[in-house]
Amino acid sequence: QVQLVESGGGLVQAGGSLRLSCAASGRTFSFYSMGWFRQVPGKEREFVAGIRSGGSTFHGDSVKGRFTISRGNAKNTVYLQMNSLKPEDTAVYYCAARVGYSSNWTDFGSWGQGTQVTVSS
Repeated sequence: QVQLVESGGGLVQAGGSLRLSCAASGRTFSFYSMGWFRQVPGKEREFVAGIRSGGSTFHGDSVKGRFTISRGNAKNTVYLQMNSLKPEDTAVYYCAARVGYSSNWTDFGSWGQGTQVTVSS
């Protein structure tokens, strides 16, 4: 399995931007599909964005046009650029890795510890 460490969360005002990073260990990072998910207390983990090993990207309906996922294989890192943030984006954000693409969080076996994003109104 690959080890993942997220960073970049914090407190931001509505309309602002944040960039999350997820650093992965291991030399086979480029073979993994990566996903960003978020969760608020009492709710199921929600798909935010995913990126295949080949670079194709997918974004959840609630973040399309505002968030962008990307990856830097040379740095073993996946990013989530979040623009035009809204209070409803407040959540703990997790990155995850698996071989083969999926947008279902139950399909992922490798997870980071999560990073809190809080958007104030």
